[in-house]
Amino acid sequence: MGLTEWAYSLSESLLSEPLPRRWAHSLGVATRARSLGPILGDDAELLEAAAVLHDIGYAPAIAVTGFHPLDGARFLRHQEGADERVVRLVAHHSCALLEAEERGLRGDLESEFELEQADLVDALIYCDMTTTPDGTQTTSSERLAEIVHRYGPETVVARFIQRAEPEIHAAVQRVETRRALASADGQPM
Repeated sequence: MGLTEWAYSLSESLLSEPLPRRWAHSLGVATRARSLGPILGDDAELLEAAAVLHDIGYAPAIAVTGFHPLDGARFLRHQEGADERVVRLVAHHSCALLEAEERGLRGDLESEFELEQADLVDALIYCDMTTTPDGTQTTSSERLAEIVHRYGPETVVARFIQRAEPEIHAAVQRVETRRALASADGQPM
């Protein structure tokens, strides 16, 4: 079984029944990741696998700390023996260090999981933050507003997302610039 086939199967088994909307979002994020293939070259499959797995830490079967990037990455590493680069992308997706700090878990996340290369971190932010909870495309501005509205402005998630907003928009812009340049050149970057 290939990396992406395994990732889709695992994510579906953990999310589709208990959290169907989270599963739809994960599929949408993976679709966005697949669309970045032309700028990712050999890392395209890796990003797609991380994209479909990025929210498995919400699954009731594996949630331990209540912080889904950490729970998902620990599960992938310790229970699944997953590719370490996928594990690191899941652990650090969408500025997770800032949310970990809000939750008092930054030290755990930093000590257990190294950051992945910046272009892949940006790409996963782009995919996650331009996909609605139902799996359709959106802008990063609309997505961030939706998150704050859904969770409430005084929650940990809203505080984190407001702190992360400049970096999220910057990452999205970097990916969009890479796509435009690659499209103009016809080459992966």
